[in-house]
Amino acid sequence: MTTRRLLVVLLAVALLVPAAATARGQAAQGTLTLDRIFSSREFAPERFGPAKWMADGDSFTTLEPSPDIAGARDLVMYTASSGARRVLVAAARLVPKGAKAPLSIDDYAWSPDGTVLILFTDAKRVWRQNTRGDYWTYDLRTGRLRQLGARFAPSTLMFAKLSPDGRLAAYVVAHNIYVENLASGRIRQLTSDGNDDIVNGTSDWVYEEEFDLRDGFRWSPDSRSIAYWRFDTRGVPVFSMIDNTDSLYPTVRTFKYPKAGETNSAVKVGVVRASGGPTVWMKTTGDPRQIYIPRLEWAGNSNEVVFEQLNRLQNRNQVVIGSAATGAVRTIFTDTDPAWVEVMDFTWLDGGKSLLWLSERDGWKHVYAVPRDGGAIRLLTPGDYDVMGVNAVDGKNGWIYVTASPDNPTRRFMYRVSLDGKGTRALVGPAGQSGVHRYDVSPSARWAFHTYSTLDTPPVTELVRLPSGDSVRVLAANQALRAKVDALSRRRVEFYRLPIGGGVDVDGWRILPPDFDPSKQYPLLVYVYGEPAGQTVLDSWGGNTYLWHLMLAQRGYIVASFDNRGTPAPRGRAWRKSIYRQVGILASADQAAAARAALAAWPFADASRVGVWGWSGGGSMTLNAMFRYPDLYKTGMAVAAVPVQRLYDSVYQERYMGLPSENAEGYANGSPITFARNLKGHLLVVHGTGDDNVHYQGFEELVNELVADGKTFTMMSYPNRSHGIFEGKGTTLHLYSLLTRYLEEHLPAGPQTAATR
Repeated sequence: MTTRRLLVVLLAVALLVPAAATARGQAAQGTLTLDRIFSSREFAPERFGPAKWMADGDSFTTLEPSPDIAGARDLVMYTASSGARRVLVAAARLVPKGAKAPLSIDDYAWSPDGTVLILFTDAKRVWRQNTRGDYWTYDLRTGRLRQLGARFAPSTLMFAKLSPDGRLAAYVVAHNIYVENLASGRIRQLTSDGNDDIVNGTSDWVYEEEFDLRDGFRWSPDSRSIAYWRFDTRGVPVFSMIDNTDSLYPTVRTFKYPKAGETNSAVKVGVVRASGGPTVWMKTTGDPRQIYIPRLEWAGNSNEVVFEQLNRLQNRNQVVIGSAATGAVRTIFTDTDPAWVEVMDFTWLDGGKSLLWLSERDGWKHVYAVPRDGGAIRLLTPGDYDVMGVNAVDGKNGWIYVTASPDNPTRRFMYRVSLDGKGTRALVGPAGQSGVHRYDVSPSARWAFHTYSTLDTPPVTELVRLPSGDSVRVLAANQALRAKVDALSRRRVEFYRLPIGGGVDVDGWRILPPDFDPSKQYPLLVYVYGEPAGQTVLDSWGGNTYLWHLMLAQRGYIVASFDNRGTPAPRGRAWRKSIYRQVGILASADQAAAARAALAAWPFADASRVGVWGWSGGGSMTLNAMFRYPDLYKTGMAVAAVPVQRLYDSVYQERYMGLPSENAEGYANGSPITFARNLKGHLLVVHGTGDDNVHYQGFEELVNELVADGKTFTMMSYPNRSHGIFEGKGTTLHLYSLLTRYLEEHLPAGPQTAATR
């Protein structure tokens, strides 16, 4: 070879090497791995907040990185109308005496006049929430930083809240309520009977989990009184969990947990003066262990409280107003349903003359005005559509802002609806929107934080002007994350509706492999939840779950999901309540019918390679799928499932199934364990031994049943992990690696042609 030719070859090689390296780099950027999803921060979203609207309704505060102290955050205020920014509290001003670094802020709140700041720090988990920690106040007028409850042990205060006048703070320690004077530091104990059995000012386990009740007390508008819950947990069965890993000898953790049909806490609500003295108890009717009081607020003044009282079956909800002075009560409204009724947060209309309420009494979930004097209620949102939530009331301009999606159950939008009840409805924002839109509306109803996304598009948060919904400025663009996701090798998620027989259509989505070839067949993996507590077919950013599903699609799977009847979609009362007394029965039948309909409609889906997986209720549905329809589903992966309905808590299970004593057959037929003997395919069951929500007890009962039936299966226990199975270094990566390996081993990935099948 001549020298000239050699130089030409070497030059060509030199040019090809970086081109090849670039191609490999681009391919790597387009291909997902478990490490990229679960070990790195590559797909971590940009966060905005926590942001708080100020009382004037035209300004808000948020936390932003401090330019002066690494790792610290300044509290910054913005004016919505002008965009003006100023540092309200610099991190340097939040350094306690004797400390070297500023407080690390987990959350914060303002007094109504915006002069006193209360900070939550050093948060510790109580069950699944960071609800115990330390609290500090900072006075903008004096620059004084002081710790609340300094005499108590670190990280033992709960739910500290400023009084409306900003002079006092109330909090809970060891199940008792205390009030502290911010000027003098004097602490007054308002309740004294709190202990392991008596809970004041917070909630028991089941109220926290199912009614989302944590901070169990409310300041009166005049700052002179506190209304609060009291739970007597004596008689509630005790559940025990063993921790084998945190010490030389095992330790036992116990807590009161009422399973379906078992004894509940006795609950009552009362009012106590902030200056101390006896509690005035509301004179509720009925056995306090057979009722629920899931909501309590002051009734628009400092003389009365308003609360909701549910019967144990949760099919009757009374709205009750009680006298703070005498405890005398009167019912102003009762909502009933043959199945169950929902719990509402209180919003007053007409200067406190009526209460806003959501009810399904006409077959759709609508907004009603309930007069305070007990008069006839008035429908405010007529029409054949569901109102899924109330965002704000603009009494000045005569609007209610509601979340709804009249034409597509997989999406969510905000509408403004006329308060006159004539049905005038207008979409907020431009026409042609897609995805899910969430709004945090300012007190003046002139502005809102607006966050929107789709299942495969990361969220954007912006400041919008109401009532138009026009964007003013972007608050969190997530540009880097969107670019990362856009660079992935993928097909966009497809939404569709499938007929499954009997006049029923189900909504669903699917993710096809990037190199999809319709002439070949691919394995179908169904992601399922299916219970009344949530939807999987919702066009909202799916985060790491979506990315994992996309990774599986890149490896040669079709991943799909279906929303069966009983899921909380905006498809009318009949759709949602059809599941009553047959949880696990109707839903799994719908899921199987949907899978069969998909196989019939998609010739590229391989009927011999159908898998299913889910978590929590989705884990239960996975078990029902594998046991009830063993010839359809070949591989299942059930995480944190409920195999036996009697083992789950009273509030959730009885709401949808009735009492075990009245529906024993339904409880048995809805429990996957009843049909475990039918297992044919490959089954992986996963659970955390420290799951206080869905107990490891059920996992062990299922294992016993499968062993007794001579079934082959795979099991994985994560020591001392909770329901989310995330505690401990490497846990999440390990779990999803396990799921991926199991799936690839038992439901082989990739396309097959007619010749290879």
